[in-house]
Amino acid sequence: MPLSVSLSIEGDTTVIELTGELDAKTAPEFHQTIEKAAGHGTGTVEIRMAGVGYMASAGLRSLVFAQQKVGSGVTIKVVGAIEPVSRTIRTAGLDRSIQLSDG
Repeated sequence: MPLSVSLSIEGDTTVIELTGELDAKTAPEFHQTIEKAAGHGTGTVEIRMAGVGYMASAGLRSLVFAQQKVGSGVTIKVVGAIEPVSRTIRTAGLDRSIQLSDG
């Protein structure tokens, strides 16, 4: 399944909404969006993942890339990830530096 990515600004938050599968084939599109988000200079990047049914290790690498790209002063939130996706994030230890939220 392809990945659909949208980017919007809501106050001091850059919102990236993902729908589909986040894997090695679709991660480059997410990376391009992260690059754009980093340029907005907002205090929070919220990645809405309720529509992501599958995330491979490339998705984890994308989240690490997002952390590196936006810098240490920016909060990254993953919102609405289904249990298998949020479990993958927690297992990798990324929940120590990325906030996970049910929505």
